[in-house]
Amino acid sequence: MPLVQITLVQGRDDAVVTECMREVARTVHRTLGAPLDSIRVVVTQVPGAHWGVGDRTRDEIDAARRASAQAAQAAQDSQEQA
Repeated sequence: MPLVQITLVQGRDDAVVTECMREVARTVHRTLGAPLDSIRVVVTQVPGAHWGVGDRTRDEIDAARRASAQAAQAAQDSQEQA
């Protein structure tokens, strides 16, 4: 019985996660020849505050990206008004 474990940062739509699980199970079935009903796919979703990338959390990284995008947009708006 194959067991596939997937860990994701929270935030994806349930339908997208379900489709991922289905496709992973079908791929394991097709490539390993395991009966589809014997394949287990487990998805664990972790809050961004509990997901570390280097010394920052995913939430911190996302916040920095948003701030950078807002600053770039403000700069572009300022140039267009000039």
